[in-house]
Parts: sequence; C-alpha cells; structure tokens
Amino acid sequence: MISRTAQNALRAVVRIAEGLSSGPVSARTLARELDLPRNYLSKTLYRLVQNGVLRAARGPGGGYRLTVPAAELPLGRVVDAIDPEGPERRCLLGRPECSEVNPCASHHRWCTVREAIDAFFDETTVGDLISPLPEASLGDRM
Repeated sequence: MISRTAQNALRAVVRIAEGLSSGPVSARTLARELDLPRNYLSKTLYRLVQNGVLRAARGPGGGYRLTVPAAELPLGRVVDAIDPEGPERRCLLGRPECSEVNPCASHHRWCTVREAIDAFFDETTVGDLISPLPEASLGDRM
C-alpha cells in the first residue's frame, strides 16, 4: 500500500520514538539497527526534517528526535512526508483519468478500501505502535 521508502520512514520514526528517553538517535545507529544503507536513510530522514516530523541536531550527542510526542504523531503525517500522493490515490487499473465523473470499473469499490486505509493512517499514531499491549489483550492471546 505504501512505498518501501515510506515503510522505512515509519520504521525509523518508531525506532526514534522508542529511544526518546536516551536522547537523539543518530543516522548511523538507525541505519545499523534497521539494516538500511546510511546514505539512503539519511535522505529519508532529511525529508522528514523538511516536513516537520523530525528535528535534527548536529555534533556530539546529536541525532534525530520527534517534533511532537509519539502519541500525537499520526502515521499519515510520516507517510505523507515521503509519499504525498500515495500509491492508493492512483487508479487501481492504471487509468490516467479516474474520478467520480469518469470512474474505472473498480473505482467505487476501491474508494471504500482507500477510505479505510486513510482512516487507519490518520487515526493510528506512532505512540500506538510503541505502547505495550493492555494486560487484558495479553490474556486473550494466551
């Protein structure tokens, strides 16, 4: 549903959020922990800084931090910083012109799916991905 770069951006942001108590996380550390090329990841992190998702600090003790608390950062904001149009916005059948006025055969059904995907990314925060499961949920899984 989202590009590989957007997936990696989400992974990096979640890792940064997990390490908040220990200070900024360096690109080198993130690249090593996520098993990604450092140059590639640095470009992705730069785009997240440009779009106000992350804050960067240089020098010893520098690295990346979230600009807002993880519980207030929707996944959609991270994905939109990397993929503003998003793959789910294109016609499922590849038509260059697909809209309510000129729909393809899958348009109306795909719109329903796309709305559910958009809701997930808008309503789920980075904090939701790092918070421990409630104890009631743990009991259900045993």
